[in-house]
Amino acid sequence: MPGSRSAFNNLRLVTTSFFIPPPNIKGERVTLPVEEVRHASRVLRKSAGDEIVAVDGMGGWYRIVLDHVDKRSAVGHIIERREGVGEPPYELTLAVAVLKNRSRFDTLLEKSVELGVSVIVPLITARTEKERVREQRSENILTSALKQCGRSRLPEFRDPVTLEDFLKIESEKESPSVKLICHEGVGTEFAISDALTESRGIGRITALVGPEGGFTDDEIVTASTADYRLVSLGKRRLRTETAAISVAAAVMLAYEC
Repeated sequence: MPGSRSAFNNLRLVTTSFFIPPPNIKGERVTLPVEEVRHASRVLRKSAGDEIVAVDGMGGWYRIVLDHVDKRSAVGHIIERREGVGEPPYELTLAVAVLKNRSRFDTLLEKSVELGVSVIVPLITARTEKERVREQRSENILTSALKQCGRSRLPEFRDPVTLEDFLKIESEKESPSVKLICHEGVGTEFAISDALTESRGIGRITALVGPEGGFTDDEIVTASTADYRLVSLGKRRLRTETAAISVAAAVMLAYEC
């Protein structure tokens, strides 16, 4: 491949990635989507001969030389390909109660991408105050975060589901998983850091985070019956989005550092 390793590292660090979905990549030729054409031509003032970095959301990472750029279109050719750039060595499914406050949910989505979450599942629980999310807005936030944080795979964003249905779906998977439910209260003295240290060799983690007010006693029993382990995130009470972000950070630190 052209270019040195150091040149690759420098390019990855200083360049904001473009998002080019797989249908826009034909062999070595790429066509930028309309919104990325606008960014390339009007914001970054790119022109023919310039290099950009792009990701396809499926794990593909590309160095591209632009052949043509104007206000309506941009095409180029690939000079280097890589797979899995910026991706963690584990799969983290974060099932978190739907938040009533939209801006806090947006923050949760953005930080989940940055911290390496693989699957995001909005949960509907007994104390959830809202049962719908704005799918297109959420996808846009995930894509934007993907482009700036150095990852190449877009997290899977599922439709909202009840806790009971989620547990049923997960129980049908055959691969081993570290199953955690974050909860404060009696019987939750086991720290999440200890749970992750014990199970570091298992590459799939599933974590449940409840709404403001937490999971009900019945939900705790239901999750525990499905082999989810009660873990603590510390001595302070955390908002739902803070708890979810803390889980993602704890997993990243346990598995990547």
